[in-house]
Amino acid sequence: MTIKTLTLTAVIALGTSAAFAEEVRVYNWSDYIDEDLLAKFEAETGLTLIYDVFDSNEVLETKMLAGGSGYDVVVPSGTFLQRQIQAGAFQELDAAKLANSGNLWDVIQNRTAGYDPNNAYSINYMWGTTGIGVNVGKVREALGDDVALNSMDLVLKPENMEKLASCGVHFLDAPAEMIPMTLQYLGEDPDSHDPDVIAKTEEVLTAVRPYIQKFHSSEYINALANGDICVAVGWSGDILQARDRAAEADNGVEIEYHPFAEGSLMWFDQMAIPADAPNPEGAHKFLDFILDANNMAAASNYVYYANGNKASQEFLEEDVIGDPAIYPDDATMQNLYITTPYPSKTQRVVTRLWTKIKSGT
Repeated sequence: MTIKTLTLTAVIALGTSAAFAEEVRVYNWSDYIDEDLLAKFEAETGLTLIYDVFDSNEVLETKMLAGGSGYDVVVPSGTFLQRQIQAGAFQELDAAKLANSGNLWDVIQNRTAGYDPNNAYSINYMWGTTGIGVNVGKVREALGDDVALNSMDLVLKPENMEKLASCGVHFLDAPAEMIPMTLQYLGEDPDSHDPDVIAKTEEVLTAVRPYIQKFHSSEYINALANGDICVAVGWSGDILQARDRAAEADNGVEIEYHPFAEGSLMWFDQMAIPADAPNPEGAHKFLDFILDANNMAAASNYVYYANGNKASQEFLEEDVIGDPAIYPDDATMQNLYITTPYPSKTQRVVTRLWTKIKSGT
């Protein structure tokens, strides 16, 4: 290699490094931030923000475990975060670069430490529950006025699902949530890693499979809001977004969200920095920006999810902080469960089972 070639290579490398230093690449869930915040971050830092979205933990995990994701900040849920930390996919946070970390809420920190010991690798972005979204009018028309809108019976009893099929039912495409939900329904430990216990969910889910229109982790928002479906098993904030979109459209669609009376999953979405992030300095700036109380409140006020930032609560709108579907009361909190990552052997069982259920074969 000639000196001229070496010099050119060095110039290209320096140029590439400079380009990364001027950009922050964030990979977050779809429909999950007030986009005004993205412009605000750029204006305050002078950095260019590249913001991409995904709609399942499995999609993100594939990128993370393959390495070289190209992102500076990603947002896995707790169980996936834990497994990815163990795989060496993330770098520890530099507390000195997170001046706003004192805003974090100890109640949520104590829970997320179960996935990220000492919260060394991540900060909580949002948290919530997995439950049921219903088009009140259509569900009552199908099942009667006295139907319990907060019960798993609605979606796991075939006789109910058969009647709801005509107005449309969506399930999350998220086996790490749907299988624990079904175990809870069966009175089993929702966090069971025993393949024989997990296998018990197949009969229940297979029985209702013919009546499920789609497995998807984001399309149900608009489908509910537009009245295209009448029931979705989904995430609290997504369904509340659908409720508000329907109200704004004044289309006669009344949407309600309920955690399951039998107990719902409590989940946490955590912001973390990949081990091979091109711009970890910029990543810390983005995390500290999100940790600002006003910025975090703006995000929650937009997406209708609870967050792990105690200082933000004074800036939350009343229909967010005062809504028990978003910030549950103590009794509901006591009825929530959390799950832990499946070991690899069990994960293979779960993946095969979920593939079989989705295919209906």
